[in-house]
Amino acid sequence: MTGPARHAEYDVVVVSKTQAADGVVVLDLAAAHGGRLPAWRPGAHIDLVLPTGDERQYSLCGALDAGAWRIAVRRAEAGRGGSAYVHNVLETGTSLRARGPVSHFEFRPEVPALFVAGGIGITPILPMIESAEASGTPWRLVYAGRTRASMAFADELVRSHPGKIELRVSAEGSRLDSGRLLDVPAAGTVVYCCGPAGLMDDVEAAMRAWPWGSLQVERFAPKVVPATTDVEFEVELALSGQTFSVPPDRSILDVAEDAGVLVLSSCREGTCGTCETPILDGAAEHRDSILSEDEQAANRTMMICVSRSCGGRLVLDL
Repeated sequence: MTGPARHAEYDVVVVSKTQAADGVVVLDLAAAHGGRLPAWRPGAHIDLVLPTGDERQYSLCGALDAGAWRIAVRRAEAGRGGSAYVHNVLETGTSLRARGPVSHFEFRPEVPALFVAGGIGITPILPMIESAEASGTPWRLVYAGRTRASMAFADELVRSHPGKIELRVSAEGSRLDSGRLLDVPAAGTVVYCCGPAGLMDDVEAAMRAWPWGSLQVERFAPKVVPATTDVEFEVELALSGQTFSVPPDRSILDVAEDAGVLVLSSCREGTCGTCETPILDGAAEHRDSILSEDEQAANRTMMICVSRSCGGRLVLDL
């Protein structure tokens, strides 16, 4: 984690839309007015603003320096409508607005890697694999899904990297057992995990005995935090020179926006990192799903859409 960023925005156009698996489409995005879109690091994602006004976060999964961006979108039947729009309505030639790239899922190409992916969680893993291959880093992938037909890029991965890919397909009686996979800590190896919340919770639990820094995760949905009784607290915005009371039923982001303070935000649930803000004084009660336990303990930044004060006044670099 390198601290907050104020991410650039781009006008992009959908140049292709293809089916990657059952319920998964791949979109290739190019700069709307020509030129090249920025290069990015493995694990990065973009915020995509759909014509409906909805914003969604999608991991980049194409070539790092292609000058275009590729994302994969799984249809979420119980979602908020964004994926349904992409699948049913979005067409080649549609203009969109994109913000980023944003990187909170950091890959260390010099360290041996174990990749654990579930479903559409394979997308941020793909460029990490290519980076590991390019640098000669030892790696392997365990990729889990409900059916083989629903596992995007699985056949391509098995074909391109024989002996390094292990598929776990529930419908074929081959479920992923995180406890068995990770029961013995492997010093010097980093585990990169992305997928459904249940998978990542299981992986985190299985790795309690691993060395510090051995696990990197990317979450699509917020972690469940223990229930607490929220109380009012005071926040000072150092750059704008304003001080506010944040009531129990509102977030710092809500109060700042009501006061006319410009704050970039997207997910409003602590998963995208867009509203990450430096802490100048005070202690935050972190409720995000991005910062590691050590980063939260360091208390340098916070996601103001969900996190609050531990008690007393907070001074933020806003």
